[in-house]
Amino acid sequence: MHRWTDLAEVPDGFGPSVVTIGNFDGVHRGHVGVLTRMVADARAAGAQAVAVTFSPHPQQVHRPDEAPPLLTGDTDRLELLAETGLDAVLMLEYTLDFARQTPEQFVERYLVRALGARTVVVGRDVRFGWGNEGDLSTMVALGERHGFTVEVIEDVAPEDGAGDGAGEESEQRRRGEPPPPRGAGPRGGARPPAGDVRQAARVLGRPHRIRGVVVHGDARGRELGFPTANLSPEATGMVPADGVYAGWLRRATLPAGAPDKVLPAAVSIGTNPTFEGLARRVEAYVLDRTDLDLYGEEVVLELVERLRPTLRFDGIEELVAHMHEDVARVREVLAGVADED
Repeated sequence: MHRWTDLAEVPDGFGPSVVTIGNFDGVHRGHVGVLTRMVADARAAGAQAVAVTFSPHPQQVHRPDEAPPLLTGDTDRLELLAETGLDAVLMLEYTLDFARQTPEQFVERYLVRALGARTVVVGRDVRFGWGNEGDLSTMVALGERHGFTVEVIEDVAPEDGAGDGAGEESEQRRRGEPPPPRGAGPRGGARPPAGDVRQAARVLGRPHRIRGVVVHGDARGRELGFPTANLSPEATGMVPADGVYAGWLRRATLPAGAPDKVLPAAVSIGTNPTFEGLARRVEAYVLDRTDLDLYGEEVVLELVERLRPTLRFDGIEELVAHMHEDVARVREVLAGVADED
């Protein structure tokens, strides 16, 4: 899949294409369903399937104090979009200057001239352009003027009805005004309520991810016999409620199929209250491994199930005893996941 961040990277004469537009945070089941159908339609028509998306999320530009945390960072969003079979993703930097384009400027510059759009897939409630000037009728009229058809999709939600299909996402495309809360992202079941990552996985169609570089911590885990990989504060992916989780640690820099690519892990999220900690951290203990040197590596934590909330223990012995119990429970949970597969 081609990954472009600027019009200059799009080859001259690209197209014809079938284009959809959205933020696709989480790339949940609703998104995947729409995109895979779009890819199939593009293949049948001999066209390229392209998604246009934005970074940062428009709400982070228009309403930074109210913008919710994103389910996925750009790297994971692009990886997940690639898995749908898209031929290309154009990820545009979203700024206030960018948002000031008129509806026709956006359509002509990006969809027509750059991507050679022959079909544009939008939701019925699409709004785009400065001041929300563009709507579905605007897009249809622009299509007639510039030679593309408009395919309207109804709002496509994940299986639990959490909303935010690709059609609903289209409402925020090219807004010059702050987008409203509705349709702003895969909320509801897609965001782990109180750490319910099992429910999130049902909506997303995969375990929820946190991606980051491993950095040095306090080394307390190693002293206790449970060395942990601490993620940098710049890690991407929404961090769910504090607690202990069963999950997998994936080493992003290793090729598929490599030994130690995917490792079972107990993941702790919280402030380490037993040690009077203040900073909230995400750290993972890879089961039965004390030989790994992951410092400086990019890893992905996939959260399968929340085992318990973060607790404050009266002493080291009580803490270590609970850590052994956590590890045993992680084994059970991950063995169950393997049996389901």
